[in-house]
Amino acid sequence: MEILEVNGLTKIYGNGDNRVTALDHVSFRVKKGEFVAIVGASGSGKSTLMNLIGGIDRPTSGDVVVDGRRIFDMDESALAIFRRRNIGIVYQFYNLIPNLTVVENIMLPCLLDNRKPDAQKLAGILEMTGLSDRQDHLPGELSGGQQQRVSVGRALINAPAFILADEPTGNLDSKAGRKIMELLTAANRKENQTLILITHDEKIALLADRILTISDGKLIRDEVMRV
Repeated sequence: MEILEVNGLTKIYGNGDNRVTALDHVSFRVKKGEFVAIVGASGSGKSTLMNLIGGIDRPTSGDVVVDGRRIFDMDESALAIFRRRNIGIVYQFYNLIPNLTVVENIMLPCLLDNRKPDAQKLAGILEMTGLSDRQDHLPGELSGGQQQRVSVGRALINAPAFILADEPTGNLDSKAGRKIMELLTAANRKENQTLILITHDEKIALLADRILTISDGKLIRDEVMRV
């Protein structure tokens, strides 16, 4: 089952002499439970691709279909709700709410929907992320690695169609980075959680089932690493 379809995705900024094609007719599919790494040099278009896949920005042309839904057919309000419920985003710089506790940050997608999260699922995420003894702490009381584990927990709480992780280890030391990758790969392998990860780190990319390489806004390579 294909959980994500990217069809002819194109993003153009500016006009005339200032016209820049950041993404140029990119197409690929991701199956449920796959771990796909997207790699490319700075300025290659991978961040633009992430923003479009995540519904954060809209394309000049092309489609993104998430779990059977064409996301750009939705208005901004409907798309924001859909993104919150169906796409778990992990940013490089955590993006936690500083005056909310660990538990409140993890539960944020549910709280924004006025829904109470499943207590058993929340407890499982706290255990999985190693944050059970930090659940009442504020982000400022946590290490960088712990803060990123909170953001992973937040991405997992709604059991999304896929997790979209943007350089999730880029702001961490090597030890904390390894723990984040262990957490993400465990969610992928044990829970069949689809994972799409943007990285410039070749070692991290090699953990994936597939590696997509972006260059000058084009998808130039789609390599299957493991079946």
